[in-house]
Amino acid sequence: MQLVCLDLEGVLVPEIWIEFAERTGIPELRRTTRDEPDYDVLMKYRLALLKQHQLGLPDIQQVIAAMGPMAGARDFLDALRHDFQVIILSDTFYEFAMPLMAQLGMPALFCHKLEADSTGFLVNYQLRMPNQKMESVRRFKELNFKVIAAGDSYNDTAMLNEAHAGILFHPPQNVIDEFPQFPVTLNYAELRAAIDRASASI
Repeated sequence: MQLVCLDLEGVLVPEIWIEFAERTGIPELRRTTRDEPDYDVLMKYRLALLKQHQLGLPDIQQVIAAMGPMAGARDFLDALRHDFQVIILSDTFYEFAMPLMAQLGMPALFCHKLEADSTGFLVNYQLRMPNQKMESVRRFKELNFKVIAAGDSYNDTAMLNEAHAGILFHPPQNVIDEFPQFPVTLNYAELRAAIDRASASI
């Protein structure tokens, strides 16, 4: 049995925090782990900004729903799910991702969870587990799946290394340079061809 694991942001949908910052006109929300390496500090900073700007969960979901998936993502995913079992592995949150998942045909998604108070403001977050992308692939392998994984960035490389076959999708040059062992694809046709080649070889 073969299983394809895909990252979400940068592969099927835009980078949610960056796109959200653009759409709300709150540039501080563009801050990422490149600017603040402590994820807990970063998330508390983001949650405080959302409350400061009076953005509750329904407001956030409305903005995210308007983003839509990347061009061609739904067709790519529909065709892929016709031939493979597919799991989306992401470091985003269900409450952010679900409006986009609905537009992608509700594929299976493993990610994290946010907590909102009675007024709809986000107050906390819960990580499903540390290194959940890599750990999920490891567990799928223990279930005797042959795993093909694809992602776009540095934080996907542990997942790609753990899989039987790893593929980069439209990655930045520094990731290409640091991880030359992974084939690089630049569009959905190339990604599907790379998945098919990996499927034939594992």
